[in-house]
Amino acid sequence: MRPRRIRKTPEAARNDFWRSTIALDKRSAKSFIRINDRIRAREIRVIDENGEQMGILAPFEALKIARERGLDLVEVSPNAAPPVCRIQDYGRFLYEKDKSERAARKKQKVIVVKEVKFSVTVDEHDYQTKKNQAVKFLAGGDKVKASLRFRGRQMAHRDLGYNIINRLIQDIGENGIVEFMPRMEGTILHAILAPSKKQEAPKPKPPAPPAPPAAPVQPVQ
Repeated sequence: MRPRRIRKTPEAARNDFWRSTIALDKRSAKSFIRINDRIRAREIRVIDENGEQMGILAPFEALKIARERGLDLVEVSPNAAPPVCRIQDYGRFLYEKDKSERAARKKQKVIVVKEVKFSVTVDEHDYQTKKNQAVKFLAGGDKVKASLRFRGRQMAHRDLGYNIINRLIQDIGENGIVEFMPRMEGTILHAILAPSKKQEAPKPKPPAPPAPPAAPVQPVQ
């Protein structure tokens, strides 16, 4: 007995079609790069696989040369006049492009804002612990939000809170710079500190090698 075929609705069939189309051309759709028959310009500037200029050609002429060499025609500068295309392996091109983008993302430093909370009644030991945390965060390249919440009648003594936050700024010193001075938002006093950009001291130049001794002058007889 044959299994019963399930008929799909027109909407489900359309969804399957678009899924398959996206899956087949996912890499091209991701990068928005025109290759081979998709290049629509009337004329293009062509560079071969060795980086040599081949001049301005019609796309079909350049594509014929690329296929004879077992390579692709890839549009690398679509906004140029005329667009610049290169004869190369498209798969290798995408691999190198993804590799360079991953390397660039690794070099990017993601700055995180880390919060250090104080209270008006903070004792000396707790203050020193949180100050050291703030210095550690700044040394690691993160920003620090120093916050202090006033509770109930403490709002009448806001000067005590300002004293604590200002003391923290002074104690951090050269380890950070103040991005936002202490300010009130509702019942919370806070300030933002950012890592300081210290300039590296120039490396001392190595001493010059000593000059060779002069040859002795023999007297003329």
